[in-house]
Amino acid sequence: MPDAIAIRKATDADLPALGRLGALLLGTHYQFDPQRFMAPGSDPEGGYAWFLGTQLREEDVVVLVAEQRASVVGYVYAGLEPQSWKELREACGFIHDVVVDEHGRRAGVATALMDAAVDWLRQHGAPRVVLWTAEYNEGAHRLFERLGFRRTMVEMTREL
Repeated sequence: MPDAIAIRKATDADLPALGRLGALLLGTHYQFDPQRFMAPGSDPEGGYAWFLGTQLREEDVVVLVAEQRASVVGYVYAGLEPQSWKELREACGFIHDVVVDEHGRRAGVATALMDAAVDWLRQHGAPRVVLWTAEYNEGAHRLFERLGFRRTMVEMTREL
């Protein structure tokens, strides 16, 4: 029987776990393409904990954590975005991050986090949800497609 997954809003007490998970996300993306993604630097855990800490009390943002056995095993960071002429899109909800510890994967944690974030965005008036995913993150592509997301844009990068 799989461990129960509890989803709740993140608190300041979660910042060390959020920092650890954010550093995992940052490092994974950097490995995909070190020219495109930020280098982890000397304290990615502290940097990510600081950044997500700045988001916890924003009204148009939600940071949710997933707990199993009283331990934070994943989080999702999402927010409301206004219409953007720059991005040629109407107002939307945006999933900025979703990450799950290695030992929590393939147990429904990411799906539970995504469902909770989409519910929060819907309740706050978002007419659609947009997200970006790294080109080489095939597991994430499968998850997002299974959850009903479709491909709409392709980012391309050229180094100068």
